[in-house]
Parts: sequence; C-alpha cells; structure tokens
Amino acid sequence: MEDTNSLIEQRRSHLAGLAEKGVNPFMNKFSPETGCDTARSELARWDAWNKSTDPAKGEAVGWPEGHRVRLAGRITAHRDMGKSHFLDLRDVTGRIQLWFQKQVFTEEQWEQFKLLDLADHIGVDGTLFVTRMGEPSLKVESFVPLSKALRPPPAKWEGLADTEIRYRQRYLDLIANEEVRKTFQARSLILREIRDFFHERGYVEVETPMMQAIPGGAAAQPFKTYHNALGCEFYMRIALELYLKRLLVGGVDKVFEIGRNFRNEGLSRRHNPEFTMLEAYEAYGDYATMMETVESLIQRLALKVAGTLKIEHRNAQGEVYKVIDLSHWRRARYKDLVREKAGEDWFRVTPEERRRRAVEDLKLSGDIAAAYEDFEVTGAVFEKLVEPTLINPTFVTHLPKELVPLAKISADDPTTVEVFECCINGQEISPGYTEQNDPVAQRKALEEQAGGEKQKLDEDFLVALEHGMPPAGGIGIGIDRLCMMLLGQESIRDVILFPQLRPKE
Repeated sequence: MEDTNSLIEQRRSHLAGLAEKGVNPFMNKFSPETGCDTARSELARWDAWNKSTDPAKGEAVGWPEGHRVRLAGRITAHRDMGKSHFLDLRDVTGRIQLWFQKQVFTEEQWEQFKLLDLADHIGVDGTLFVTRMGEPSLKVESFVPLSKALRPPPAKWEGLADTEIRYRQRYLDLIANEEVRKTFQARSLILREIRDFFHERGYVEVETPMMQAIPGGAAAQPFKTYHNALGCEFYMRIALELYLKRLLVGGVDKVFEIGRNFRNEGLSRRHNPEFTMLEAYEAYGDYATMMETVESLIQRLALKVAGTLKIEHRNAQGEVYKVIDLSHWRRARYKDLVREKAGEDWFRVTPEERRRRAVEDLKLSGDIAAAYEDFEVTGAVFEKLVEPTLINPTFVTHLPKELVPLAKISADDPTTVEVFECCINGQEISPGYTEQNDPVAQRKALEEQAGGEKQKLDEDFLVALEHGMPPAGGIGIGIDRLCMMLLGQESIRDVILFPQLRPKE
C-alpha cells in the first residue's frame, strides 16, 4: 500500500506537470449544460425505447444517439484499458461513465490527460452513447482540468468506515457516501417543506436574538459569552420561546422561527450542544390546535421525503428492523402511561413509597438522584420506562405542572398543565402548550422555577405579558430528531453536517 505522503507528492508532481504545459486547473472556467444523472437517465430512456418492438410502450426523448453534452464533476473511478480509458464522473445529481480514446486527442492533450488523478474536477464535452453492456456513457471529445486534488480520496469510493473521519471531515463523507449526500439533501427538503407548510397557513417567519441577557424558555445550562462594547455577559439562547411570545403581544398572531439553540450539556446519540428548533405560536389556539398542526405537518413531511406514512429504519445490512406508522396518532395522558409501568396506585401512595418503588422495584437507582423532588422521580419513570416504548406517534398529554411553568393549568386537574409531548421513535419530537397568558400566574410559576433568584427572571418578558398577550397555542419541534425519525437515522450526528466533537490534540 502506497504511503499517503508519496501519493501527495505524486499529485503535486502532476500539478507541476500541468503547469509546465501552461495549464493551471485552478484558473480554468467551464459551464456545464446539464447534470450527470440527467444525461445518463435520458440516454437510458431513449435507448430502451429505441430497442422496443412496440413504440407505444415508450416515448423518445427527442434526440438520437450521439447527442452532444457538456458535463463537469469529480473523477471517482479510473479503468485503464490501454488506448481506451473509462472514468466515472460524479456531480451532485449522480454519476456517468466517460470514455477517453487516445486517437481522439493530440499528443499534448493525451499527456495532460495522463496527469489527471482520482478526485480531480474536470469539465468534458462529448457525445452520449450506450455501451454494449447497456451502460449510458459519454464519448469525450475535449476536456478541461478544473481542480487538482492534492490529497488522495479516503480508502475506496465505496464509502468511509471510520466514524471519526466521517464526522470530523464531513466533506470526505459526502464525497465517498452517496447515502450521506441523500440524507442531507432530504434534510434540506424537510426544512423547505416546513416553511411552505407554515406560510400556507398564514404564519410569519421571524428571527430573534441568539445572544440574550437572560436565557429563558427552558430549564437548561447555557453557554456564556461576553460583549466587549457593552461590557456585560450574554448567554447563547436555550430556547426561542420568550421572544416569539413578545411578538404575540405585538399583534403578530401567527409566528414561527427555525433557528439554533445552544445548551451546555452532555453529548449522546440524541443530543448535540447546538441544535435546530422550530417554534410556532398561534393566537386563539390551544394545545389541541397545535396537536393537529404537528400531526398534519409530520404526515406531509413523510409523504414528501419518503412517499409513505410508514417509515422504515434499516440496519447496516439494509434489513428493516423497525417500521414507524405515521397514519395513526395515539393520545394518552401522562399519568395513565406512568400507571401502566409503575402500578395503578402510583399517584395514591406517598412520595416516599414512590421513590422506594422506583429505586427498588423498577430498578432506577442510577437514574434518580437523592435531591430529586417527587415529580422528578415520576419523570424518571416516564423517561426511562415509558418514552422508549413509544415508537408510533403518541401525544402524551396533561403533564405535571412543575415540568412546564409556561403553560396553563388543566381545568380538570390542577396538578397538570394543558401540554402535550409528541413522542415518536422512542423520543420526544415536539412539545406543545396552551400558553400561559396571565401575567400574575406566569410570574408566580417562573419565580417557583427560579427558586427565588430574581436575577433569573426575564422581567421584560413579564412586562410584555402585562401589556396583554392573546390566548395562544405553541409548539416546538426538534428538527434534528425529526430528521432522524423521517430519514431512518439512529444518531443525531448523522443528520447534522458538522456535529460537535472534542478538538483533536
């Protein structure tokens, strides 16, 4: 196996060889007329029709074999047959085979061709044809070097196996793995469809501050930064919520934002310190309104990106090991789901007995800290024993009021709030609330959450509520987790282009 340094040296030598011939690939210009896959598929269609004994079975694409095209892309394979060479050219649309014949070119051009390497970018002109093996191809009549890759491609073009390299050098992952490219193209489509969905319903898209004097809207550890000109600390936002509610006060009755949040907490296959959230608020709606919104949105996204409401998750061997059915959406109360796992009398026994059962009977000793309050003990039961079982979509409703201080108390159970958590694929995808718009009740709830520390209260937000916020429903959707579910990925790092990693030493 050749040493990487020697391969780099060889490529630099090839670059110098091009320079000696007056060719600087980095200065060349070329405008492709179409994409590789477009040319390939159209030629395949024409060839299939041309061979058909019944013309009614197909439709000619309008040009005969020998149609000229201009393509550009990266060289991903090279098969040397002596005076004939076959190369694979790949662009964002796909791949096509190139056929280089020595007799087509001058000696000087052929010498330039021999200085091309895998991963170089080139532009080509030629005519399309189908080989005897049925492979749509381009007979190259002229070419232009457009970029010289001074480092060899990773391993082989079948893809990267080293997970560390895949995440640290995502550009190599995108070059080598077609499925990875498709995943991130699908993520882009998901974001576009989300925006279309809300615009069609009359929502206004906005942008709110990422740096905030007081981080609010969630209970999480923020990242700190310092503003030199203002001479004070700021925090990277942990949620979008409080600024969007200010806009409800200001008369923007339907509002949404897609943006980054930052939480200075752990990493896992479901958590990344910076992540993308959608939050949307609708005046005169409630948590039931927002349940319909979430269900309609996710079903639309599934049909758009997967073409079905039954999402298959496959293992490395391509075998289906899980199917998520988005056609049926269950609704269940939080307390009822906990009772199913912890016993019918769970909420009738004492807090001490609940803790004992959780630790001893339910084997959650490692998940329940000594300082946990009673609602947190029950929360651990839900998180560890209930949530992972909710593979098909389930709206878990009426959560304990301590968990969600920004929501309204339930009319039929003052220990709960009008809240849902939409759980799919064993994790929370979207919370939704009937938003608290009573400024007195909101202040009291936030003071209880802050434990009496007034400096943690966002006074400007509370003043905004005192100016009158209409009744409203609101939702948040974790875009990364949503993409994991829709695209069959089990790690958040596989749907984030550049996930957070420990810096290399």
